[in-house]
Amino acid sequence: MNEKIKIYDEKMEKSIKALINEYNGIRAGRANPHILDRITVDYYGVPTPLQQVANISVPEARVINIAPWEKKMIGPISKAIQMADIGINPTTDGSSVRLIFPELTEERRKDLVKDVKKKGEGAKVAIRNIRRDGMDKFKKLKGTEISEDGIKDLEDELQKITDKYIASVDKEIEAKSKEIMTV
Repeated sequence: MNEKIKIYDEKMEKSIKALINEYNGIRAGRANPHILDRITVDYYGVPTPLQQVANISVPEARVINIAPWEKKMIGPISKAIQMADIGINPTTDGSSVRLIFPELTEERRKDLVKDVKKKGEGAKVAIRNIRRDGMDKFKKLKGTEISEDGIKDLEDELQKITDKYIASVDKEIEAKSKEIMTV
């Protein structure tokens, strides 16, 4: 792959990874420990990722169990989850924190699918902006060591990469939508 194209390919790849990361945070009726990835807990005055102060497991399809390494962390963990506003209230039993995911209603599922599509469109816009930046840069190469045909080849290759990533976004949207609508 041409070095001039590779930069844009890497940027588009990052856009896809960011989208997948966002999709991991959307709860689809099943317990997904990734919704806790962004939560930090006050651990001796230091904001610490939840995964570093507790063991997170999924004992049942709609339950996440959080077992802290230290019992006194139950309160701060519960508080951090409430502050994160993930839409689930934690329950504690003295030794662990449990998140019980309610069954999603049909209406809520449709709202989540709309949100998924909106985030997907955002990723497509980001990819197209990267393509536009590349095309602008290639046009500025006119009159340099690269011929007009060479510039045209770069633009064609960039368009092919853009099409590939747009298709990838469509695939991610389809997969997440299907996951959410599955009862």
